[in-house]
Parts: sequence; C-alpha cells; structure tokens
Amino acid sequence: MIDGVKIKPLKVWPDAAQGREVIAQPGFLMEVVREDERLLSHFGQTTFTVTHPGSIKAFHWHKKQDDVWFVASGHALVVLYDQREDSPTFRQTETITAGTDDYKVIVIPAGVVHGFKVLGDEPVYLFYHTTVSYQAKAPDEERIPYDDPTIGFDWSKYA
Repeated sequence: MIDGVKIKPLKVWPDAAQGREVIAQPGFLMEVVREDERLLSHFGQTTFTVTHPGSIKAFHWHKKQDDVWFVASGHALVVLYDQREDSPTFRQTETITAGTDDYKVIVIPAGVVHGFKVLGDEPVYLFYHTTVSYQAKAPDEERIPYDDPTIGFDWSKYA
C-alpha cells in the first residue's frame, strides 16, 4: 500500500419500507465520508464527474490537496504512483478496483499521482472530496500524460 493511502470498505444498508413508503425496487444507503473518521485533514469541496466506457482519465497530482474518491456506479481501475521522494513507498505503483458492488473510499494524499480507467460497458460516476476548494486561476493540479514513461503503466492489460 502506498504510504498515506487509505481504503475504507463501505457498508451497504438495504432499503426497508418504513411507514407508508412505496418501494418499487429496493435500493440501498451508504455513509461515504464522515467528519468523525478524520479521512480529510480539512474539508474543501465535493465534486461529481461522469466518465464513459473506454476512457482513461490520467494522470495528475496535487501539491496541497488530499483527495477522497468514491466510485458510486460503474467500475473503475484506479492507478496510484508515489512520486514523493521522502515517502517509504517512493516510485511504487498501486492499482485498486472500485465501483458497483465493490464500494470503498480511497484516500489519496497530496503528491501521489492518480488516475483511472473505466472498466466494462457502464459509465463511472465518481464523487471526490478534497481538502482544498478548486481555484480556477491557480489550480492545485499538475498533469502528466497517461502513458508517461516514468510511471510506465500498461493500461492495455485492463478492459
């Protein structure tokens, strides 16, 4: 596990009819991020994105902000690369799958390069929470090509 990365499996609570509700098809409820878990050192913003099959959204990293990712629907291969020279996991790559029926929260510390690929035929619905709000005039985001030779990740192995 890359130093500082945390993975929180999520508990799924099936719907139960309460009172006069009409439930055509049972759904579920999950607590994703709670203040008392201290996953984030500070709350900045929550963002939602939809990414379609065949897409690779990679790579980028942040100087200041930590991210907490939650894949709400679809299936994603999350790829992390530790470029932090002072980290005990410097230059290590890690892959994590997440999504429908594999619900988890992934904490990505500042300095860890990250991205994902949509697996399968369904779009990925990703919520991410950050410790810093996005600033359009000075974004805390450094981009790296998905095929960067330093990282050397072979996306083609994953469909």
